[in-house]
Amino acid sequence: MPPLATVGILSIGEMGMGVAKLLIAHNFRVVTNIEGRSADTHARVQSAKIESLPSDSSLVSASDYILSIVPPRDAFATAKRISTAITALPSPKPTPLYYLDLNAISPRSAREIAILFSSTPSITLVDGGIIGGAPSPKDPSLDPSPPPPRLGTSINPETTHPWNRPSVPTSGPHPLASAPVSGKDLAETLNVRHISDEIGSASGLKCCFASTTKGFTALCLQAFTTASNLGVFDELQKEMETKIPGLWKSSGGISSMPPKAYRWVKEMEEIAVTHAEDGGFEGGSGLAGSQGAGKGGVGIFDAVAEVYRAVAEDTVLGEEKTERRKRGRTREDVASAMGEGLKEKRKKTA
Repeated sequence: MPPLATVGILSIGEMGMGVAKLLIAHNFRVVTNIEGRSADTHARVQSAKIESLPSDSSLVSASDYILSIVPPRDAFATAKRISTAITALPSPKPTPLYYLDLNAISPRSAREIAILFSSTPSITLVDGGIIGGAPSPKDPSLDPSPPPPRLGTSINPETTHPWNRPSVPTSGPHPLASAPVSGKDLAETLNVRHISDEIGSASGLKCCFASTTKGFTALCLQAFTTASNLGVFDELQKEMETKIPGLWKSSGGISSMPPKAYRWVKEMEEIAVTHAEDGGFEGGSGLAGSQGAGKGGVGIFDAVAEVYRAVAEDTVLGEEKTERRKRGRTREDVASAMGEGLKEKRKKTA
C-alpha cells in the first residue's frame, strides 16, 4: 500500500521524533533534512526509519506537508529556509506545499511568517501549536505499526492503534483537513482541531496554555531552590503533600525541564509579547523588534525567561541532554544543582 502522503519534519528532537513515529505507524512517509545536525539527531533519524534527504530543495520537492517543530528562536529562519528552497525549484509543485508552523511562538511571529509566505504562492501556511507531550504508543509492547487502511477509508488512530497524542490546535484560512493530499487523514492522525480562520489564534492559545504550565515550573524552581538553600526542602514537600497534593504532584515535571531550558528562554519571551500585544499587559521587551509593546515595561514572563536562562547558562543543568541524563532527575537534585550554580555565579561576579 503506498503511503498516504509525504510529510517533511524539521526538526527531529524529542517532539519531532514522537510525531514522526506516529505518522510512520499510520502509513505516512516521513522525510527530513539533517545536514549539519548533531550525531544524536542522526541516530534518532536512523532508529525511527525516517528518510533523510540531502537538501532543503529535495525536501520541499518530495513533501506534501512540512511540519516545523523547532526551538522558537529558529521558527522564522526555518520558514525562510523553506520559502527560499521552494522559490528556487525549477518548476512549481503540482499542489501547494502545506507548511504547519507548530512552534511555541507569539501570534505576532506567526503573522510575520504569514507575511513572508504571502509572496510565495506555492506555500499554504497553517498556524498551529502542540499542547502536551510527544506522541507515544499507549502500550509500548504492542506493534506500533497497524495495518495500512484500505483505499478510500479514513484513519482513526484510536481504533487502528491507540496512541497518547498531544492536542494540535490550528488556525488560518486553510484548514488542514481540507488539504488535497490526505489532509483529513493527517488532521485525524495528528489530533488537529481547527479553532479559527485567523493566523495567530492557535499560536496564542499555545502561549496561554504554556503560561500556566511552564510558568508554574519556574515558580517551583525558585521555591524549591530557595528551600534547598535554607535546608527546608523536606519540610516544604510535607506541607505541599498535605495541603496542596495536586500541585505537588504536578511539580514533578520539573525534572524533565533541564534539557529543554535553553528552548524555553525564547518561548517565555514570545509569551511575554503575546500577553503584551494581545492581552494588554506590560512586558514583551525581550522579543527583538517589540520595544514599546505593553508600554515597554518588564512583565512576568520576561522575568520567567531569565529564570530559564539561568538554568541553561549558569548551572550544570544546562548541559543535560534528553538521551543522557545525569543531573536534575528529581525535584531535590534540580533544586540542589540550581543552588550550586547560582552560588558559583555570585562568587564570580562578587
